[in-house]
Amino acid sequence: MSGYLVTVATVIAIQAIAACGLNVIVGFAGQISLGHAAFMAMGAYTTAMLCTKVGLGFWSALPLVILVSGAMGILLGLPSLRVRDDFLAITTIGINFIVEAVFLYTPFFGGALGISGIPRISFLGEPLKGVGFLGLCTGFLALVMFFCWWFARTFAGLACFALREEEAAASSIGISPVRFKLMAFTLGTVMAGLSGALYAHYMRMINATDFGFPYSVMMLCIVVLGGMGTLWGPVLGAAVLGSLPEIFRPLVDYRMLLYTALLLFMIRFQPGGLLGEASVARGVIRRIWRISPQGVRG
Repeated sequence: MSGYLVTVATVIAIQAIAACGLNVIVGFAGQISLGHAAFMAMGAYTTAMLCTKVGLGFWSALPLVILVSGAMGILLGLPSLRVRDDFLAITTIGINFIVEAVFLYTPFFGGALGISGIPRISFLGEPLKGVGFLGLCTGFLALVMFFCWWFARTFAGLACFALREEEAAASSIGISPVRFKLMAFTLGTVMAGLSGALYAHYMRMINATDFGFPYSVMMLCIVVLGGMGTLWGPVLGAAVLGSLPEIFRPLVDYRMLLYTALLLFMIRFQPGGLLGEASVARGVIRRIWRISPQGVRG
């Protein structure tokens, strides 16, 4: 693979990890979140501070990244549970702007200059770059997807799906909205923190503006495009939206306009996303499966 393709694939894998976390929040539990990039920033800045100022390596800092991301998810998730729908979206937008401002205007976090000199991730004594780093990100993505698959089949995952469909009915049979929504929010922020940590070590320099509100909008577009609540939807959405800017590079200045138009189009015509239950793509796959020899035998 050329270095260019490796770079694009690595960025897509990192974005897919964050999108899987947002899918747990939005697709599994039915909560609207427009501040997911803030938790990526927390993971990125946590590992950057620990590796540049404390002297830890990525593997030593990773448990602390997960701990900090999860703790901030709980802390910021509790107030978010008091509001719903549009008010929840506004609350998460506010979280994104506040976190970005804290990192941007606090000298301790590097201020407007950000943090540079972040070391590469080493594995078995060898620094990872190029295809090696892509393999690491792909491995983490596989672990995250396996966890999402497992979580969707647990009682907690089924409780989140029930709350997404009808919160009042789920509450009437003993499912706690606070407990399971907060659990989904925390799990989603942990995945975002992991994604942010990988991003920091890949770029080796971070700035608060890298995790602004437009990035959160892109994350939501990825989940909506691929299919909320599906396993492969975030990966497909990340692959599509990660490739399009490279294919249509002359339109890069209109990226936010295109993302908004795409989001509105999907909500209007394919609300389930490309892999949703009523999507055209899933219908085509089912037809192909029925007419294939395996489908006939099945």
